[in-house]
Amino acid sequence: MTRLMLLTLPLLLASAPAAAKTHPAALKWGAAPPALPSGAEMAVVSGDPGKKGMFAVELKMPAGYAVPAHHHPTAETVKVLSGTLNYGMGDKLDKDKAKPLAAGKSVAMKAMMNHWVYADAPATIEVRGMGPFQITYVNPKDDPRTK
Repeated sequence: MTRLMLLTLPLLLASAPAAAKTHPAALKWGAAPPALPSGAEMAVVSGDPGKKGMFAVELKMPAGYAVPAHHHPTAETVKVLSGTLNYGMGDKLDKDKAKPLAAGKSVAMKAMMNHWVYADAPATIEVRGMGPFQITYVNPKDDPRTK
């Protein structure tokens, strides 16, 4: 038994740095990119959302944060890590038609499908998809890059 523990200890120690890289406390948080409404913070978990290939990011949304109706050229999966995310499909954010998504739950958004999200209280989500990340707002006036 002692021999087995001595053999597995180096494996555990070698895997510790890799696990630490994906722990939220070790992530480098900063302001969300200009394509998203101001007020949120974002951290890259894996990959590079600006380049071709798979990526994962986390987004911390303050209370009252919303991303108006938009779509992406590729599919994405959104998982709620904390709080509640409200979402819906369509060309306009409509809180009356929102579906709540609690921590631990996820939703898949198909490519080119118009959707929107908002958080009444602080929430943290993980977004996974294929880069490069692009967002097109249904109403160009909602695009924070044009303000």
